[in-house]
Amino acid sequence: MYQYPEPIFKLMEGFMKLPGIGPKTAGRLAFFVLGMEEEDVVTLAKALVNAKRNLHYCSSCCNITDIDPCQICRDPSRDKGVICVVQDPKDVVAMEKTKEFFGFYHVLHGAISPMDGVGPEDIRVPELLNRLKDGTVSELILATNPNIEGEATAMYLSRLLKPTGIKVTRIAHGLPVGGDLEYADEVTLTKALEGRREL
Repeated sequence: MYQYPEPIFKLMEGFMKLPGIGPKTAGRLAFFVLGMEEEDVVTLAKALVNAKRNLHYCSSCCNITDIDPCQICRDPSRDKGVICVVQDPKDVVAMEKTKEFFGFYHVLHGAISPMDGVGPEDIRVPELLNRLKDGTVSELILATNPNIEGEATAMYLSRLLKPTGIKVTRIAHGLPVGGDLEYADEVTLTKALEGRREL
């Protein structure tokens, strides 16, 4: 049976370590890379190595950054009294795109999931609690994902922080703009009803 040459096989193995990439997609990517200009391949390889070597977690908010503290944590114009808690670094980018939030962030790097053996100590909850010790934070906005793990994480943090007197809020969930009621599931409609407000 024909085997790929070792360099192609190693390249495919590398691609298969990425999430959602199986053998067929890895093969397509490997042959695509082989068809690229050498200069572009070198640029891609350097970008991968550079990202791995030069990015780390912000010592304050745990977001991915190349400077410490990160750009957001350095910004003196932001509201020190509000922290928005998100699951992943890409959630910070999504929130920033709204141009409506002017506080700080805390990135958990995951969510509580007993089924997967992930508890509060496995995500950045201790670092969050440490940030709240100085008393400057008056509100914590929980912006975890609207799924079982995200809800479990939000409930855990809400109960944990209730005795501190810090106001704990949860982002509203509901129907997407441009969506139709008939295509919405029951949970989404329930959340939309719960989050209704007066006009």
